Amino acid sequence: MTTLKTRFAQKAAKTLRANMTDAERKLWSHIRDRQLLGCKLVRQLPVGPFIADFACREADLIIELDGGQHAENLRDEQRTAVLARHGYAVIRFWNGDILTNIDGALEAIAGYLAKAPSPGLRFAKSDLSPEGRGEEGAAGP
Repeated sequence: MTTLKTRFAQKAAKTLRANMTDAERKLWSHIRDRQLLGCKLVRQLPVGPFIADFACREADLIIELDGGQHAENLRDEQRTAVLARHGYAVIRFWNGDILTNIDGALEAIAGYLAKAPSPGLRFAKSDLSPEGRGEEGAAGP
């Protein structure tokens, strides 16, 4: 059963997707359809009380694009903290950076995605060897 709050968030996200800013539109054209390292990114994802601009659920990453109204905004810090409590890392770009240096932004995003653990290993035991799951279950000589 969908709650009223969830339905409201879904409707708000749909409205935001239909009314993207120029910077959001430009970034989306480069990251949609698994264009960036084969990662699935979505736009306007409801997370807790917020709607994230872009997210990669596989890498637990949220990408936020900020206009001038966000300069030294305490609410953005609080928002980032809440998103982190939901398990997401947050990277932010100024709209102007996306519009004038999309390659730099894509490189930064790709760098994060390349370092993110694969979903199957994200919650693996920390004592696993980097070469595999160790000797357990391996056939002897």
